[in-house]
Amino acid sequence: MAIGVALFILIVGVAIGFQQSVGKSVKRKKIVWGITFMIAVAPFFSWLIGIWYGVSVGDGFAAMGLMLILFPIFFLGGLIALLMGIFEKRKR
Repeated sequence: MAIGVALFILIVGVAIGFQQSVGKSVKRKKIVWGITFMIAVAPFFSWLIGIWYGVSVGDGFAAMGLMLILFPIFFLGGLIALLMGIFEKRKR
């Protein structure tokens, strides 16, 4: 049940991010996808991968360790995309 909820939130978050970025400028796309990665993808995708790995290995500590490694990586990727979008110069 919890895996289904996390997967649903992840899919809805990515769909909203896609919808908000279609037909927009590159600057706007970077901002939208940065926020999407930080809010929707980083926590839920890292949780899903961690739970999957923990169940397959049979160790909860391995699952938590993987989540603690993946979450900052995805979050920093989203933060970098957001900052690139914020500080990008407009072309005239």
